Amino acid sequence: MKTISAHELKDMLDSDHPPLVVNTLPSESFTKTHIPRSINIPQDDQDFVERVAVANGGRTQPVVVYCANEHCDSSEKAAKKLAVAGFSDIYRFEAGAEGWKEVGRLEAAAV
Repeated sequence: MKTISAHELKDMLDSDHPPLVVNTLPSESFTKTHIPRSINIPQDDQDFVERVAVANGGRTQPVVVYCANEHCDSSEKAAKKLAVAGFSDIYRFEAGAEGWKEVGRLEAAAV
């Protein structure tokens, strides 16, 4: 598992082959913590690993997990579950939805 910054995530999303981005929080939190092009698969769901594998087309493609902010441990738990299940290209966006919003504010201020 690799930890990435908001700028690294943005570059990945803007690439020709963007990764699957998974919000690991409960579904009722998804609208408040949604990053564009992400999907919601709560890490505490019984079938979390299987759902990520299906959405990702297997276990070898890159997958990014995130949650609300750097104090939230849902994405860390999710990344560990995926690693144990044999996923080989896992990224954790530690700053989460809160960090993503900060990048948007910085980019808007730079224009």
